[in-house]
Amino acid sequence: MAKCDEGYLCDVCRGDVASIVDSDLYLRYVIGELDPEVLHTRPERHIRCNPVLAQFIDHSRFEAVAVEGDFAKANLDAGYRDARTVLVTRGYERLLEIAATEGDRDVTMYPLPEAIAKYRSG
Repeated sequence: MAKCDEGYLCDVCRGDVASIVDSDLYLRYVIGELDPEVLHTRPERHIRCNPVLAQFIDHSRFEAVAVEGDFAKANLDAGYRDARTVLVTRGYERLLEIAATEGDRDVTMYPLPEAIAKYRSG
């Protein structure tokens, strides 16, 4: 079956990543952690299947994720933790905005403004 016929399968749980709001790949792209040139070559996964990233989403539409051990946000530097929470939550909110729009979308306009600036200068 062609890749486009399979949809986007999670690299972790093998389930369908049916919505951009559930996409770890697009969340990382939106916040500036995934270069647009490799977006189509990276494996997809659900946001929840990447708990180290998911734990930083602080939003009423996203059930909190807890991580234990060295990478738990409670064990991280407070400044880093707070900045990361703001960034990843803004990224999640951007995914919600994108999902709420209809029609053709320009994928180059998905990222947050600072990520777009980074991609253009890079």
